[in-house]
Amino acid sequence: MRRFAVIGLGRFGQKLAIALAMSGAEVIAIDRDRNEVELIRDQVSLAVRLDSTEEEALKAQGVDKIDVAIIALGQESFEAAILTVVILRQMGVKQIYARAESLIAGQVFSKVGATEVIYPEIESAQRWAYKLIAPQIGEKIDFAPGYSLARVKAPPSFDGRTVMDLQLRQKYSVNLVLIKRSDEARARKSEKDSIINFPNPGTLVYKDDILMVAGSDADLASLPQD
Repeated sequence: MRRFAVIGLGRFGQKLAIALAMSGAEVIAIDRDRNEVELIRDQVSLAVRLDSTEEEALKAQGVDKIDVAIIALGQESFEAAILTVVILRQMGVKQIYARAESLIAGQVFSKVGATEVIYPEIESAQRWAYKLIAPQIGEKIDFAPGYSLARVKAPPSFDGRTVMDLQLRQKYSVNLVLIKRSDEARARKSEKDSIINFPNPGTLVYKDDILMVAGSDADLASLPQD
């Protein structure tokens, strides 16, 4: 079981700590505010009130033995967050994630030893912008900057057409990886398998099938909505 320390229990830190704990991870939740610690005490492995800039206090709670640390302190505690990153690095914690509210803050965290920077506000805004621009795109997994594997519901214009007819690669520069049949399509065609891996050119697509497609974010956004 991987061990995590979440330092800073504001909205982001608290939700992250609880989500990690619910996934079965061992979580040490840390904050200087007693009220924040008490709110989460029953939902994580250990919740403690301490100053994360005090190395001995961190060691006393076993933070030097964790696998991953997430510093989720707010902008008002920026200096404390920087010092915490430095201390954790000196303690030998190998993976240190730091929450930043700006790109400049993120650059500072990287320079002092954070292995990765989290930008919740920026990333959330980007996700919402994409969702508004391309509502036909469901969940997507980013596998390189600007490129994703996305879940798309087949629109009515795709109904009853073959993969060759749709010409997804030629028209939209995206690659079809998998089809998950809709319940309606399975009932209509009496198909046993709900998943079709690597569909061939003659495979039929039906309205509301779930298509897993890969391509650039811009090309995915160009897929038809109806």
